[in-house]
Amino acid sequence: MIDLTVLLADLRDEGELLDSRVAGAEWRLPTPATGWTIAHQIAHLAWTDEQAILAATDPERFAAAAVKAFTEGDPSRVVDDAAAEVARRPDLLEHWRGTRAALADALANAPAGTRIPWFGPPMSPASMATARIMETWAHGTDVADALGIAREATLRLRHVAHIGVRTRDFAYVVRDLPVPTDPFRVELAGPSDEVWTWGPEDAEQRVSGPALDFCLLVTQRVHRDDTALTAEGAEADRWLGIAQAFAGPPGEGRARA
Repeated sequence: MIDLTVLLADLRDEGELLDSRVAGAEWRLPTPATGWTIAHQIAHLAWTDEQAILAATDPERFAAAAVKAFTEGDPSRVVDDAAAEVARRPDLLEHWRGTRAALADALANAPAGTRIPWFGPPMSPASMATARIMETWAHGTDVADALGIAREATLRLRHVAHIGVRTRDFAYVVRDLPVPTDPFRVELAGPSDEVWTWGPEDAEQRVSGPALDFCLLVTQRVHRDDTALTAEGAEADRWLGIAQAFAGPPGEGRARA
């Protein structure tokens, strides 16, 4: 089990990398996410940080606010509308810096055994930190693409890959598909020639390939056909077509390049 302190340090570093890229960027520059500018990407991260802080510090108020947001309006518009609203803030970058710091404090100070409610299954503080690393990296990838910056493969990718593997069943559930009962083996080539593995070595359902490609796929930042990932077994093949590391309804994915 990885130490929460390590996760929070990696979350800080992932946030600081993205911060350095947007600090002097044009906020209105469009990103690969349809209708989203760089400002929308940062606004979404700030809004999600705020939701996570509320969930960690006042779970009952979070639950009430979540029910209200998804029942009083169009549930499919909640995320987009929130991003659009926060993106209009003149102090957007400072606001996001504040939510990042406040969330790190909230997670670091959460009592042992805490289960944080969320839009998907409840999470431990460590799982929430991992989820925030994943989202920061994913939206940072959109920003990097908009700015023409090469995608970086750091050791922090392992956190993204881990949550991608752990959310396998969720990808089936949100599509009303039966969850596979067979174990999966995932073998990914990390950025420094290491191999990251999950699942039993003798599993018949297998996924392998570059860790960067896997992370881009499970965050739906790339079309499967544009990756070097391979699947052995019918369910492993099916999973790569629906993989989703983030909470919420099924994502639309990205068109083939």
